[in-house]
Amino acid sequence: MQVRAQLNNFRVSSQKARLVADQIRGKGVEDALATLDLSPRRVAGPLAKLVRSAVANAEEKNNRDKAGIDVDNLFVRAISVDDGSRMWRIRARAHGRAAWIQKRTSNITVVLAER
Repeated sequence: MQVRAQLNNFRVSSQKARLVADQIRGKGVEDALATLDLSPRRVAGPLAKLVRSAVANAEEKNNRDKAGIDVDNLFVRAISVDDGSRMWRIRARAHGRAAWIQKRTSNITVVLAER
């Protein structure tokens, strides 16, 4: 049985988010949350919140469907970080010119499964 949670248009580049996501892929939920709590990266906090949301989804699915999911045996089966939409901004440059600035976002998906 698998459960998932998704975070769309999170305001960090996907390259920076993948650095943290690679650290928790394949770990148990408790180990993943401990790793995220000790990480100094800015994306670690929202990623920990996303993993906790997936665990809550598993508990809700267990209560609703009587599926028999053991929350203590969950691990991070897959975590993917994809490019989200981009916000375009203009920065003033010399001699009356303008330069386009891209504000990147990420779409993060966490899939938990039972061992």
